[in-house]
Amino acid sequence: MIDLHCHSTVSDGRLSPAEVVRLAHQNGCTLLALTDHDHTGGLAEARAEAAALGLRFVSGVEISVTWHGNTVHIVGLDFDEGNAALQNLLAAVRQGRLKRLEAIAAKLEKKGIVGAYEGALALAANPEMVSRTHVADFLIQQGHVRNKQQAFTKYLGDGKSCAVPHQWAELADCVAAINGAGGLAVVAHPMRYGFSATAKRRLFEEFKALGGAGIEVHSGSCSKNDSLNYALLAERYGLLASAGSDFHRPGDFSGGILGACPELPKGCRPVWEHFKAV
Repeated sequence: MIDLHCHSTVSDGRLSPAEVVRLAHQNGCTLLALTDHDHTGGLAEARAEAAALGLRFVSGVEISVTWHGNTVHIVGLDFDEGNAALQNLLAAVRQGRLKRLEAIAAKLEKKGIVGAYEGALALAANPEMVSRTHVADFLIQQGHVRNKQQAFTKYLGDGKSCAVPHQWAELADCVAAINGAGGLAVVAHPMRYGFSATAKRRLFEEFKALGGAGIEVHSGSCSKNDSLNYALLAERYGLLASAGSDFHRPGDFSGGILGACPELPKGCRPVWEHFKAV
């Protein structure tokens, strides 16, 4: 019952950091990491709540990276969130979000959908962390699309009419910042990128060479077959195995059950066995 990937209102989640911890504990979680997008502002609250409940907790963050024109997410685990270099990198990544929102809103307005900028900000508990997810929520709220998937396939997904390419952190800088803060870098939900076998090999080899530690063998509601495949890839590239629900909000079944990830396939080397804090 370990969950090393979940989100709170500090990024694009629906629950506060303390509420995330309480729900994870209620679901039987024994080890939790809060991994908000590009922000560590919820860790102190989450850590305090975890301590009160007797739940083991490690620091976490999910960093947006641009890798050969593709957006890849890297989870940092068990690091010193006070590290200046890491915080400088996260601040730099966050600064581009509002400019991206402005550009997306302008494209939507040309299609007759007005108010996306203000609407998305109003739906973001932390305006500094506004994302395409908040734009999707606005589109659903206004009746322009039925669900989040349709928002991305029609407007917001890469290559779609209102998509705005964005340069996030460099992979090398991201891994270096996590390692420099004493943490472990993990490729988040690798099964979602749709990469070819060649691209996956290139990503994992480059990530490992830069000092990356692991990959998520289980993520969200991925299939057992996905987990088995990525367990084999982790072994092939000498990477540790991690697991996370990628929980954002209750009732959203695109992610897994908060705090209740299944056991890793046999042969995996769990990333949590290398945590200093546990």
